[in-house]
Amino acid sequence: MTPEHELWLTALMNKLIGKPAAAMLTVMGFHPDPAHPIPDYMAAEILVVLLIIAGALLLRRRLSVENPGKFQQMMEVFYEFNRNLADDVIGHEGRRYTVLIGTLGLFVGVCNLIGIIPTMDTPSASIYVTLGCAVVAFLYYNYHGFRHHGLLGYLKHFAGPVAAISFIMFPLEIFSSTLRMLSLSVRLWANMLVGNLIEEVFAGLVPILVPALFMALHVFVSFLQAYVFMILPAVYISLAVADEH
Repeated sequence: MTPEHELWLTALMNKLIGKPAAAMLTVMGFHPDPAHPIPDYMAAEILVVLLIIAGALLLRRRLSVENPGKFQQMMEVFYEFNRNLADDVIGHEGRRYTVLIGTLGLFVGVCNLIGIIPTMDTPSASIYVTLGCAVVAFLYYNYHGFRHHGLLGYLKHFAGPVAAISFIMFPLEIFSSTLRMLSLSVRLWANMLVGNLIEEVFAGLVPILVPALFMALHVFVSFLQAYVFMILPAVYISLAVADEH
């Protein structure tokens, strides 16, 4: 039975790749609806990934030093912003982490903005999408913490500088670090979900002019939340690879 509010994009993807998607999810231990294994947020998320890949391929084909196009100029501004953010927050060797920081910012930004298009869903209004991004950031900065300090050195990092209270600080720091995933995911999810709900309510009450105002607010919040999802992982990376003095 077709879900009541299934979007056209979701219906199309379920028709085209629903069977292999259902088989893959079943192997992974999930129990999806065989006819409709792909939910709206996942269909929109897949579209975002395809758009980013298509944009990267297009940019690669049209790269030019003498006559850069508007798209190239826009991406160069984003690249400079991403690099400067890493330099300012992380400092020495910060640019080695720009790939993850920039990818998260770009992915979250497009996920936020795509919901403006009529009949499209906002993937970042789903906790599954935002939690997935937060888990990627969590695994990434901890990996580099272990890489930079070594296993024992990074674990010692959680114990704090005072050995006498290390048995208290260690579990507290581990708990605090784990909560960063919740903080990252819930902040983005709540902002986008509530924004969408408010926009729908007011657009239904006052269908003239008000929707345009809320769309402008949606764009602002989309960029702001993408920036937050760049700067917080950068801060976590800087803390993970920082050397004690």
